Amino acid sequence: MLFSSIVFLFFFLPITLLGYYLIPEKYKNYWLLFTSLIFFAWGGVSETLILILSIILNYYFGLAIQKHLDSRKAYRLLFLGIAINLLTLGVFKYANFFIENLNEIFFFVNIPTLKPTHIALPVGISFYTFHSLSYLIDIYKKKSSAQRNIFDLSLYICMFSQLIAGPIIRYSDIWKQLKERTHTTVKFASGIERFLIGLGKKVLLANTFARIADELFAENVNDLTAPTAWLGLICYTLQIYYDFAGYSDMAIGLGRMFGFEFMENFNFPYISKSVTEFWRRWHISLSSFFRDYVYIPLGGNRISNQRTYINLLIVFFLTGFWHGASWTFILWGLFYGFFMVIERLGFSKILDKVWSPIANLYTLLVVMFAWVLFRSDDLSYAISYWKAMFNFNITQNQIGIFLNYTDKESYLTLLIGILGALGFFNIFIPIIHRYSTSKFFTFSFNTISILFYATILIVCSMYLVSGTYNPFIYYRF
Repeated sequence: MLFSSIVFLFFFLPITLLGYYLIPEKYKNYWLLFTSLIFFAWGGVSETLILILSIILNYYFGLAIQKHLDSRKAYRLLFLGIAINLLTLGVFKYANFFIENLNEIFFFVNIPTLKPTHIALPVGISFYTFHSLSYLIDIYKKKSSAQRNIFDLSLYICMFSQLIAGPIIRYSDIWKQLKERTHTTVKFASGIERFLIGLGKKVLLANTFARIADELFAENVNDLTAPTAWLGLICYTLQIYYDFAGYSDMAIGLGRMFGFEFMENFNFPYISKSVTEFWRRWHISLSSFFRDYVYIPLGGNRISNQRTYINLLIVFFLTGFWHGASWTFILWGLFYGFFMVIERLGFSKILDKVWSPIANLYTLLVVMFAWVLFRSDDLSYAISYWKAMFNFNITQNQIGIFLNYTDKESYLTLLIGILGALGFFNIFIPIIHRYSTSKFFTFSFNTISILFYATILIVCSMYLVSGTYNPFIYYRF
């Protein structure tokens, strides 16, 4: 079930909110857990059983680690818990990847090949596995205590608002909120606003870009020339941002409606002036997870320069591999790792001195070239697409193809999407705050805000009812 669906917007969410605020305080978590399991079971009952087994496993591992803290046994239990979680993720997400690559080797040495599995990838397994790992590690590091109420632990791991695509929530950041959190009209209203902003990003912007990008990437890559290749890439660059940032906004907004505060996940990454800065702004919960649970334990930058570079490559190898069982995802991660190392070698000092738009252009080009890898099924397609971006042998037929994918609505959406991604509309926020003390302004602003958010909901609903193109990129991770 997607947040950007009629079923969720007009049936699941209203019923969940109504039940949550009608029942007594002590039962609110149980209601949220019940509705979260229904939300998850919408994709398949068998997948829900895997999730429940994962929760039970991590519940008992957490208690055991807590019991044996400050002993060698706690470390062994932590290691075993991490290994089982990663093995489960590996079986469901990476089994066929390893089989395919082993079969390539077996074919050359005349060994009978293995049959691929028919295991379906459970929705959200990458995210709830990381939630489980955070839980066990935070207990071991004494950042939090083991949860003795299995229902509260279950709610942390599988809360529907951030189960499918994050943000990745640390147990140490939320465990107190599971027991005690505030519910105010101001927080609830800000949650609705944040949710509707995310919904608008997803339905009105990301879906429009997705239609163009998907059709152009589906074209024969050898028939593409610079205009069509760049149009497809620009649309995909905006699609993946508004798709995922929109989902994160909706997740954060939903959390506030139920009294939770989740961490921010995006901070205008496309205004970055280096690749290093980009990863401080893009998918913040994931990059900070790998920083704290992989990069720093490996030694971070506290050791030799050579080891630091290796650590960066390891982290970005894992970042790429986490996104999907494909060599293109691995190369996508290593592509970023390479530029992170280059910047650490001294290129970052050059970027600090050059004109800001030049540094931003460099970063955008690196990011967009990387998105080609992310979008491609294999390396040969990515290379062909890169070549098409510099194919200026433009015929009248190619111009026709370009015009076929653009109209007034597309141009307007591109303009709004680019300005929004670069933070242009945020320059008005300080101006609004400056005049917010005026009673007349406050009344006018509140009235306009209500109309604005109501319009977003109505227009998005109309698009969804009409069956508009509604994919979600991160749903498969």
